[in-house]
Amino acid sequence: MKKVPLHTFSILMAFLVLFSTMSFTVEKHFCGKSLVGHGVFSSADKCKAETHSCGVEGMDHMKMKDSCCSNKTECIEGQDELSHSQMSFNLVPQTFIVPLSFVLIDLLPELSPGVMSYPPYEPPQLVYDLQVLCQVFII
Repeated sequence: MKKVPLHTFSILMAFLVLFSTMSFTVEKHFCGKSLVGHGVFSSADKCKAETHSCGVEGMDHMKMKDSCCSNKTECIEGQDELSHSQMSFNLVPQTFIVPLSFVLIDLLPELSPGVMSYPPYEPPQLVYDLQVLCQVFII
C-alpha cells in the first residue's frame, strides 16, 4: 500500500525534471493585427497569396506582404546544467568506536535469560456481582 504513493511521487519527480530541462520555441505569424498561424516545435503557417489581405489596396503583393505581415518567435529556455552533488560522510574514526564499544559492554549489567521479575498480579476487587445484576448465567 505504501508503494503506490512512492511510485506516484517518483513519476511526478521524473516529469518535473523532464519539463524543467526541456526547451521549446513558439512561433506566431501575424497578418496585420490578426494571428494567422502558430507553431510549437515547428515553423508557423504563413499566409497564402490568394487570401492575403491587410486592408491596403492597390499595392504590389510583395510590398504588401512586407508591410503588414510579421513573425514573432518566443523561445522558452530550459535548464541546461543539472548539478550532480556528491555527498561524502566523514564517519567517526574507528579509534573512537572500538573503545566506546568496550566501555558500553562493560557498563551494561548482564541479565540471565530465564529470570524475569514482575510484581505479583492482584486481580481487582469486585464490588458488584455483574452476572447476577445482568441476569447472565453460564449454563
